[in-house]
Amino acid sequence: MNTKGIVPRTWRRVKKIALILFIAQFVYIIILKWINPPITLTMISSWFSLIGTDKHFHKTWVNYDEISQHAKLAVLASEDQLFPDHNGFDFKSIEKAMKHNQKSKKIRGASTISQQVAKNVFLWQGRSWIRKGLEVYFTFMIEKIWGKERILEMYLNVAQMGDGIFGVEAAAQQYYHKGAASLNREQAAMIAACLPNPVKYTVIPPARVTSFRQRKILQQMRFIAPDPDISELVSSK
Repeated sequence: MNTKGIVPRTWRRVKKIALILFIAQFVYIIILKWINPPITLTMISSWFSLIGTDKHFHKTWVNYDEISQHAKLAVLASEDQLFPDHNGFDFKSIEKAMKHNQKSKKIRGASTISQQVAKNVFLWQGRSWIRKGLEVYFTFMIEKIWGKERILEMYLNVAQMGDGIFGVEAAAQQYYHKGAASLNREQAAMIAACLPNPVKYTVIPPARVTSFRQRKILQQMRFIAPDPDISELVSSK
């Protein structure tokens, strides 16, 4: 048996597969600039976790223009106030989080909305260095290819906002029996308040921590933009 050519042939196949995968993911990123993702790994995991319970999976996509300005402003106030200005990463917050995590057992995150979208759409949940490295790559790519408005639209549709509830439209329907376009300031802030832990930070009935976060978010919303129309902040980015 001739083994001399096995290693080169294997290496060529590996490189070919790697090239195909790279091209495929690049094409997928471009497609998602206009086409909505059918489902994510996080959604699949949540769906499986609900099997055997009395809870149901809820996911409804809604276009950017059909989402309340209050909801858009609320997630910016809650999750990433520098979203309109950064290139996908908030390095000051990352540095602060690293220093905090070195001294405390309670891990503090510093992910921007762009990073969360990269994780939720393309990757899986977890804290491995491999996943974090891929998150950096996908964050860079969606910032360059999609733009801020599409990233925010994607976030508002794929973020988990309750146990088995994904996207602001599903959240609005389940909690307030109305569409995302009709959410008022208080309702939008309450939904945004659950984002750090959407299973523990219940919206209806509101957990104590959710109500506390809602009040803080409402304060920040008034500080960021007294007029809730944020189109000028993200449309040209």
